[in-house]
Amino acid sequence: MNDMFVTSRDSTRLDVKVYGQGPPMVLVHGASVDRRSWSRVTPRLAERFTVYALDRRGRRGSTREGGPYALARETEDVAAVAEAAGGDVYVVAHSYGALCSLEAPLITGAIGRMLLYEPPAPTPGVHVALPDVLARMREAGMDERLEIFYREVILLSQREVDALRRAPAWQAYLGAAPVLSREVESVQAYEISDRPAKVDVPVRLLVGTQSPPYLRPAAEAMAARLPRADLVTLTGQGHMANEYAPRLFTDQVFAAALDGQGGGVSG
Repeated sequence: MNDMFVTSRDSTRLDVKVYGQGPPMVLVHGASVDRRSWSRVTPRLAERFTVYALDRRGRRGSTREGGPYALARETEDVAAVAEAAGGDVYVVAHSYGALCSLEAPLITGAIGRMLLYEPPAPTPGVHVALPDVLARMREAGMDERLEIFYREVILLSQREVDALRRAPAWQAYLGAAPVLSREVESVQAYEISDRPAKVDVPVRLLVGTQSPPYLRPAAEAMAARLPRADLVTLTGQGHMANEYAPRLFTDQVFAAALDGQGGGVSG
């Protein structure tokens, strides 16, 4: 493993860990975690790719921006890391990280393919987080903020949340809690537009059958706008297959790297 630091357009410094050898792959994690959420899949991915695992801004060795926060700054971060990794980069992104990555090919030619696992977004009549949930997250302490997020946004059961609390990774989740509210707010404010119609790279979207109900309509709406996209259903999986079903997840990553231009839905 090697350390690499990348500077984004607004001078934010991004901490990237590099593993393996092969064609370049950039991993972009979700909201309540850092790059350690990929720890169960990184060893297998690194057997075939040079893996660049990004800690998104505000986490661990990556600095927070100096000015106002915006999702667009995160998209610039993904583009900056892809450019540092070289050309024809394969971006694999999860949850909020997938939303950050969606339009990155519009600002760099370094991305050759993407796999987006459950990018969250509201769709007509379907909320990701209601206003009272967002208000309580803003006001809560870090531990309670995580609890609200997992119970009322990700829709985990109390038993699942209690299991997370007992896991060593809970401390890593607490490290992401200070920037969690702003990311959930950005999701709820996000509008799926026609801009992705200009993303001219193959994109595979993954969605689990056991995931929160707002994720599938969001993925379907994005797939409908992306000209070279397909959507694959992960039967029996929820929002964290990269952690709970690592072999299945990496199989999907490898399959998407080999498949054609997209344009369909499969189970």
